[in-house]
Amino acid sequence: MAYKERLNRLQQSIKTMARGDQAVLAVTNWTVNGSSREGAAMVRDFSRLMLRAYNAEADNCVRNVKPHRVAAMVDRLAKVRATIARLGKTMDIQIAGSYHEARVMEIRLTADYLGKVEEEKERVRAERERQREEERARRDFEREKARLAKEQAHYQSALAKLQASGSTAGVEELQQKLEELADAIAGVDARDANVRAGYVYVISNLGAFGPDMVKIGMTRRLEPQDRIRELGDASVPFRFDTHALIFSEDAVGLESRLHAALAEHRVNQVNTQREFFYATPAEVRAVLERIAGQHLLEYREMPEALEWRASGARTSRGNAPDRAVEPSVPAATMPPVAPPAVTA
Repeated sequence: MAYKERLNRLQQSIKTMARGDQAVLAVTNWTVNGSSREGAAMVRDFSRLMLRAYNAEADNCVRNVKPHRVAAMVDRLAKVRATIARLGKTMDIQIAGSYHEARVMEIRLTADYLGKVEEEKERVRAERERQREEERARRDFEREKARLAKEQAHYQSALAKLQASGSTAGVEELQQKLEELADAIAGVDARDANVRAGYVYVISNLGAFGPDMVKIGMTRRLEPQDRIRELGDASVPFRFDTHALIFSEDAVGLESRLHAALAEHRVNQVNTQREFFYATPAEVRAVLERIAGQHLLEYREMPEALEWRASGARTSRGNAPDRAVEPSVPAATMPPVAPPAVTA
């Protein structure tokens, strides 16, 4: 990794500066008991002591730095340098500016490196989650195709028996049913083949996150509510409420457009894998109508939050419910628009 290589080179340079007496500045014309050699030894010993104290603090800053604490650590090290300059004023002992800048750069690079490592971990985690979700969707498609194939075989057998008996009653109805099943199987095959097709969902969790936060994601599942139920597992105290389900042949692109439109409202501005946004369902609806349009299956602005309400609608340890969390926008729905048929 480029950051790691830069950090290693910088740390090697810091060691070279310290060993080459380039880390500390001090006067050299001191004498002790009339001996300039003893005076130089005293200055050298004090310089090493001061450098050791400075390096101990610098090392501590590097060990404990986090991306959000860089400024605090840099300021802390600057104060240590100023303290050393004050204590060593008599012999004009101070940490060299170039050495201090190198150690500050070490703090910054370490924070950047840790940030990149965390980003990579999150990327790997997100990719594993995507693969797991894709595998679940694949199993959904296989189960649905198996169910449809079994039903198709049943109607084909019934049709064959009617035709063998010479009876025409019910033949047309069976043939129509077989055509519908063939279309349904073709629809599932098309969904399975198109890795971008799926549902974009808008959900909220009033009891966990309050009225001004939503999550916008996508799933390829045949039944999108399965994914939403999984998100409301033990990691949150209440289940999510669904505000919108949008089927699209390019759900990946639709999700990206929605995220881009709400980018300024993103809760986590560092990790874009976290799909939460500071917005009310009513605010998101306006964006959806502009971007999703006729693809909108349904929209509900008022979250039911049944578990939260049944639990007392509390937003803190107190017993009284917080009335401010009740959405003020009246419930509204749009007429459902059915997605392409994938089942009989």
